[in-house]
Amino acid sequence: MSGKVKVPYLFLIPVLMFGFGYLMVPMYDLICDITGLNGKTGSISTAEASQLTVDADRMVKVEFLGTVNDEAPWDFGPKVTSMMVHPGRQYQTSFVAKNTIDKTIVGQAIPSVAPGKAATYFNKTECFCFNQQTFEPLESREMPLVFVIDPGLPESIDTVSLSYTFFDTGKLTGK
Repeated sequence: MSGKVKVPYLFLIPVLMFGFGYLMVPMYDLICDITGLNGKTGSISTAEASQLTVDADRMVKVEFLGTVNDEAPWDFGPKVTSMMVHPGRQYQTSFVAKNTIDKTIVGQAIPSVAPGKAATYFNKTECFCFNQQTFEPLESREMPLVFVIDPGLPESIDTVSLSYTFFDTGKLTGK
């Protein structure tokens, strides 16, 4: 066999590469479920949220976190870092963002909830993350968030963390 690769082995490599690529998404989802990373929140209408039954006997701590991606020209964070809420009741808070450069830029906030199991119970009726945000040079803005935690949230979960990463979309207008 001195240095020669058998032809069947050459066909095996692309098949294995395709299989690995195909399995990347389920593997990523599994890792996120195990670690609680990348929990996507839900959104419901205000009318749907008003139909939920408030659990007045239960309190859940909601923590708010804000970060920016690599060297993005923003200051960004929550107005309050946590609040105690009753599942089933709507609450409002806000995040503050500031463009730190002298050009108009566009940003987008991407949410994540931890633990991951809580993500399907965390619903937003209004959120700045639904749309891209355009900021004029050095503009600062308070951006609202209205949310409700579904009363079906498992009893074992008493703290939910909502994290936003604010990304520069690359749409620099140069005004």
